[in-house]
Amino acid sequence: MSSIWTVVAVVGVGTMAIKGAGPLFLGGRPLPVGLTSVVDLLAPALLGALVVVQTFGDGQALVLDERVIGVAVAAIALWRKAPLLVVVVAAAAATALARAVL
Repeated sequence: MSSIWTVVAVVGVGTMAIKGAGPLFLGGRPLPVGLTSVVDLLAPALLGALVVVQTFGDGQALVLDERVIGVAVAAIALWRKAPLLVVVVAAAAATALARAVL
């Protein structure tokens, strides 16, 4: 678990360094359009990767357990455009119910 927090800290420091270096290298010029679209997609991609690793991974093994049900419920709630609080509560409740039943 501590290795995940190490990754989060490194990504956070890297993000701050990139944001700080941007104005130095660009000198007030805007980013090119192609680079802007890539930068906009980095945070969701990293968050998605962390969710997948935490949901399906256990060390070097692939695990399918109750967490998958919680992520599936969250995905359905997001697809149905539920508020974020509802998504979190529904996913937690589905995971807890699955752990109690299974």
